[in-house]
Amino acid sequence: MNQDNERVVDYLQENEEEKVINLSLRPHSVSDFIGQKNVVSALEIAVQAAKKREEPLEHVLLSGPPGLGKTSLAYCIAHEMGSKLTSTSGPAIERAGDLVGILTNLEKGDILFIDEIHRLSKIVEEFLYPAMENFQIDFVIDKGPYAKSVKFNLKPFTLIGATTRKGLLSAPLRGRFGLFYDFDFYATADLSLIVERSAKLLDVVIDKESALEIAGRSRGSPRLSNRLLKRVRDYAQVKDRGAIHLEITKEALLHSRIDENGLDDLDRKYLRTLIELYQGGPVGIETIAASLGEDKGTLEDVVEPYLLNNGFIIRTPRGRSITETAQKSLNIS
Repeated sequence: MNQDNERVVDYLQENEEEKVINLSLRPHSVSDFIGQKNVVSALEIAVQAAKKREEPLEHVLLSGPPGLGKTSLAYCIAHEMGSKLTSTSGPAIERAGDLVGILTNLEKGDILFIDEIHRLSKIVEEFLYPAMENFQIDFVIDKGPYAKSVKFNLKPFTLIGATTRKGLLSAPLRGRFGLFYDFDFYATADLSLIVERSAKLLDVVIDKESALEIAGRSRGSPRLSNRLLKRVRDYAQVKDRGAIHLEITKEALLHSRIDENGLDDLDRKYLRTLIELYQGGPVGIETIAASLGEDKGTLEDVVEPYLLNNGFIIRTPRGRSITETAQKSLNIS
């Protein structure tokens, strides 16, 4: 039984130590970025065109489930453009003044990366509109009869927004982006290459079979591939001689309770709840969340995308329903 308090396959969960390690594992250029071939191919053309014109890149919106490399790609774009990147997140920008401070400190060609951009407050979001369109912002000083509007001219910059919930973005904000890229879950072959690359950077010896085994249980996410690699590395160092081979990999992943389909205890509990309590559905997400004692947002952001993508559940107007694939996977009829 895995004694860890955190959920290993939680895309959103990333402690400080893991952030530092993942930073060292990030690719440095677009050409080093593994996977998302359609996104990378289109982006390379946009970057090269902007550099030839000696202009900042158009504003970019990256969307897709967490853990697929949106932040990493933003850093790669900055590297390719030879630009400084300033990183923040929607929840971190609480007031319009916070945004004004960030924007006025940007130099020409700099990149502002806003993660979870769908979580910007409406007031802050409206300040972005003229900044994105005309590189200007109007800031109101004082209140009442003494109020006056001050216009700030900004240096041309590129905004890269990342979101896991594109549908929550307002139409006015979406319309001000020039480039849109949707991230898909990674193929096992690409994740295997990422595992091998990360193992080399971590000075870990791993064979191709083990890299494929880790990749196959990583739910299509590079973040989870790297996390599972580190779990297997730790297990191999304690239980074996440190080198990672297939047998020790399977033992380590069993210890972390990640099955061959990349499902963990919460995933299996979710599916069993649909089957055993609600006869396979359809049933609403609020009802499922209440039955599991889990947050609805966690289920929607972390659990369901992978289950939907792999055909374990389907989403209908009446709620979620189990599929035959899931029943066979769990060996439940």
